[in-house]
Amino acid sequence: MKTRPTKILLITAAFAMGGFSPSAFAYLDPSTGSMILSAIVGILATAGLALKTYWYKLKTLFKGQKVKGQKATQSESPATESAPAVNSEAD
Repeated sequence: MKTRPTKILLITAAFAMGGFSPSAFAYLDPSTGSMILSAIVGILATAGLALKTYWYKLKTLFKGQKVKGQKATQSESPATESAPAVNSEAD
């Protein structure tokens, strides 16, 4: 339980240091703004694609359907169903 007061102290110190920092007076030109905007759009597109991919995988997992790129197992393959049984004890 000694770590709790230490965490509170560190968080308070971080906010205090951030609140008393001087102004930066930085200049951001238009190309920097468009670069930041394109980075945000790229991150959102990547997150959307990842969410879509894993959503469909999770959905098919719970429905019990086969995923599109998944190979058929031994019992599901049509070659084993139509092949004649081989008798190991030949006449």
